[in-house]
Amino acid sequence: MSRPLVVKITCGAEAPERCNQGFTVAASAIASGAVVSLWLTGDAAWFGVPGRAEDFELDLAPPLAQLRDAVLAGGRVTVCSQCAARRGIVQGDLVEGAVIAGAASFAEEILQPEVQALVY
Repeated sequence: MSRPLVVKITCGAEAPERCNQGFTVAASAIASGAVVSLWLTGDAAWFGVPGRAEDFELDLAPPLAQLRDAVLAGGRVTVCSQCAARRGIVQGDLVEGAVIAGAASFAEEILQPEVQALVY
């Protein structure tokens, strides 16, 4: 059994390759059977809102919405509470299954034994 993986994405469409790479790693880890928690921070918070990931395009990359939905199906997707508040995003705005939580929850997740955290 693989150890839990927490992936934090800190960018949005302004850094498309870095953003997509975080989603790709999270979805690939899910496909490999890992326990995955994906955190959307900064402008990545928008990808927790329906339609935003669907509008994201990057040549030669899988659709971002497909990657997000793979993580939702097999893991957790969390939008940073401060990032959401700055953008006027509330829980009711998010795709089904995504939640809003703060830095204390992130810290609690990454400080668990055997957890691997990656930041993009």
